[in-house]
Amino acid sequence: MHRHGAPRRTAAGPGRTTPRPVPRGTAPLLAAGLLLGVPLLGGCTSTSGGDPEPAPTSPASPSSGGASTTSASAPATAPPRQPPAELTEDQVNAAVARIDGYAQNALAKTGVPGLALAVVYKDKVIHAKGLGVRQLGKPETVDPDTVFQLASVSKPISSTVVAGVVGQKTVKWDDPVTAHDPGFALADPWVSSHVTIADLFAHRSGLPDHAGDLLEDLGYQRDYILQHLREHRLAPFRASYAYTNYGLTEAAVAVAKAKGVAWEDLAADVLYKPLGMNSTSSLRSAYDSAANKATPHVRDAAGWQVSTTENPDPQAPAGGVSSTVQDLGRWMRLQLADGTFEGKQIVDPAGLNETRLPQTVSSPTTAPAGRSGFYGLGWNVSYDAEGRLRLNHSGAFSLGAATVVTLLPSEQLGIVVLTNGQPTGVPEAVAEEFFDLAQYGHETVDWLGFLGKVVPAAAASPVSPTDYASPPAGAAPAKPDSAYLGTYGNDYFGPLTVGPGDGGGLVMSLGPDNLRFPLQHYDGDVFSFRTRGENAAGLSGVTFAVGADGKAATVVVEQFDHDGLGTFTRS
Repeated sequence: MHRHGAPRRTAAGPGRTTPRPVPRGTAPLLAAGLLLGVPLLGGCTSTSGGDPEPAPTSPASPSSGGASTTSASAPATAPPRQPPAELTEDQVNAAVARIDGYAQNALAKTGVPGLALAVVYKDKVIHAKGLGVRQLGKPETVDPDTVFQLASVSKPISSTVVAGVVGQKTVKWDDPVTAHDPGFALADPWVSSHVTIADLFAHRSGLPDHAGDLLEDLGYQRDYILQHLREHRLAPFRASYAYTNYGLTEAAVAVAKAKGVAWEDLAADVLYKPLGMNSTSSLRSAYDSAANKATPHVRDAAGWQVSTTENPDPQAPAGGVSSTVQDLGRWMRLQLADGTFEGKQIVDPAGLNETRLPQTVSSPTTAPAGRSGFYGLGWNVSYDAEGRLRLNHSGAFSLGAATVVTLLPSEQLGIVVLTNGQPTGVPEAVAEEFFDLAQYGHETVDWLGFLGKVVPAAAASPVSPTDYASPPAGAAPAKPDSAYLGTYGNDYFGPLTVGPGDGGGLVMSLGPDNLRFPLQHYDGDVFSFRTRGENAAGLSGVTFAVGADGKAATVVVEQFDHDGLGTFTRS
């Protein structure tokens, strides 16, 4: 749900001008809490996803060395120096005693069907709870062993896996990706040969926001999407931040190739199995087959409805993990113990600690006294008012999942909150409330009220500036269907075919499975279609350019035309 980044626009005209759709999903969200210092939402989606995504919001402490947007990650052998712990066990227990009531009230106010949470403190899961139901209309309740889709909370889990491989000396964070995946390329050959695993995990490769996510919506699989990232124009390398599910996925896949295994098996071998995370997987099939799982839900004008999320397997490292709060409690224990679990070193601390350092500025401050947000390697990285390192990530699928994890390493304290509803701000509000209660004994902000407005707004894909549902007065008629029928090619999105509809009219077909989108006439040679999937943005324009021969030579699909990739040419 994670959403961030400024909208981009293409050439003007009906079907040509649109804010860049920012997918919700496997997803970060905007740094909407900058003024309050709230580390919001690090994305996914499947915005797949995503997975809107990120925004730590506190300034770096003097001991952290600050953050750089221009240099590759520096080796780290220890985390930034931290102040001594100041929370007492009594304070933490008092917060635990009150958080279930707050969460239950949040469900009642918002209608989100179900929620699970777990709190880790001093290497113990001191609280795990399920609230609400797994699926509306059915009696089964959520418990700590209910499996949820994590969306972009998958990212810090995946960076933990890579840290484990770094500790095995198979790869280094600053290895060029092409050292392990020689076929990978971006638009600039120099960047292609220099972009590192850390660059892609920190979203500073120059790829545009959520590059590749729309291909996933059309049904393309991982290999195709990763191979076509080279079609995107790049922003300045290591000097810009843009949240990309598939950039991070490529880095993870390269690490798996270095080990000679599939990513999904690597994650299980390095992390899930050693920790006993028996209900955790990076395969959608494991979630689908789980007997005790939380069904996704979305809210429409009629209220909350059962939904189905897109299959996030293509971007599994970025948004495809499913798990329980019991399992995630084990992972949080490992994180807060610098890679150890029950006395055994599972992940090398040096490789793990690099994930916690600011790697790039994700949310520049807009006020003299504001706090910038940083991104590490799979984590939002911030420093709170007491100078403590704070690690955070949210996840969201617009089609029915919202999650968050937040850690305070110096206090050995962390919380994870999982829900089975579209982004509403509930998990983030519960987490912020918990830390308020632990630190101050009371709420400092109406978190549910504040985040209940911020998060849905940040997670929403921008709609077209044109109201295609209302053609203009005196709209020009369309040309005969024969002017538009045919197949049009595109190096990125593949072929687009315009054919007759079953009941008349025109239908646009796209993707490897020939997804069909009926076209509705708007004005002259401009039509519209209803978008769908994680990046659905209502009606979007389809503009044909008809030549002197009476045939359309090109067609521009508005939703796809950010970065200039939406023009299809008649074959």
